[in-house]
Amino acid sequence: MNKLRPKNFVVGITGASGAVYGVRLTETLLDMGYTVHLVVSNAGWRVFKEELGFAASDREGFLNEQFKGYPGSLIYHPVGDIGASIASGSFRTEGMIIMPCSMGTLAAVANGSSDNLMTRAADVMMKEGRPLVLVPRETPLHAIHLENMLKLSRLGVRMIPAMPAFYFGPSSMDDMINFMVGKVLDSFNIEHSLFRRWGE
Repeated sequence: MNKLRPKNFVVGITGASGAVYGVRLTETLLDMGYTVHLVVSNAGWRVFKEELGFAASDREGFLNEQFKGYPGSLIYHPVGDIGASIASGSFRTEGMIIMPCSMGTLAAVANGSSDNLMTRAADVMMKEGRPLVLVPRETPLHAIHLENMLKLSRLGVRMIPAMPAFYFGPSSMDDMINFMVGKVLDSFNIEHSLFRRWGE
């Protein structure tokens, strides 16, 4: 009898502002029962501290405590662990989301520079034809940013800029964060009720 394999998602959190987006995405996927393979860049840890007050000498222990109590499973991979499971195309995943995505990481992905686990995992998604979603968080954008995004978009990478909407009447910061996470889930056709859709 075949056992159903767990559905694996890779989530990357970089040093762009908006670390809370990646945290909420991780919480939501875990709450839905998925296995989340989490990679946080060194700059991402800095933003955790600056924006969310997360500071930990034991990073893996801290994350396991932060995300405990959900039906899904969290697996933390240090960004320097280039030999991790998610660095190989033979490891099956549903796809990868980098949320938020810095312009440095976006440029590395666009140019095939996979010198750490975050960019290697993204490279794997593209070479294996799996969904890759980037949530860039930068403003204003210059021509190189735009050219890199265009290059990736032409390769099938989904760009979901961190641009919360207002048509659904958000009344809190949580509403705006949930909207962005919901848009990411929409790109994977995952049902959710994180925001009120137009016409509902």
